[in-house]
Amino acid sequence: MTNPLTHFDQNGQAHMVDIGEKAETHRIAIATGHISMLPSTLALIQTGNSKKGDVLGIARIAAIQAAKKTSDLIPLCHPISLTRIAVSFDVNEASSSISCAVTTETYGKTGVEMEALTAVSACLLTVYDMCKAVDRGMTISEIKLLEKHGGKSGDWVANK
Repeated sequence: MTNPLTHFDQNGQAHMVDIGEKAETHRIAIATGHISMLPSTLALIQTGNSKKGDVLGIARIAAIQAAKKTSDLIPLCHPISLTRIAVSFDVNEASSSISCAVTTETYGKTGVEMEALTAVSACLLTVYDMCKAVDRGMTISEIKLLEKHGGKSGDWVANK
């Protein structure tokens, strides 16, 4: 019986999955996450009056950088050539929160889910870092994969 956890060999040892024989396909992943904060913190972000500058602009760059560096951070991820990284934000004044969505794409032998998830994490951590002087109680939550497309396993979409 094959171990369903592909990052372990037949002896239970961690290894990088062999993708040498896999077909190159167009692969897409979309991940999201949220950060909740005080209304006054959200107002600072929206007006651009944060002492450290444009919070969402810097968070967008952090997400892009993190997606490109995922294999340096997650030990068994393959380094891949990303063809696109898109970062979007949804500011929700009613809940005093910001949602971040990241889409990653490649044409290759392995998926881009970890790149999307890593990008969302770094994005939200950057928002926290830039605003922690005024709001240490911010909460990062619901980092998750929403969709993945391509590869042998095909499409997957989270239950909404």
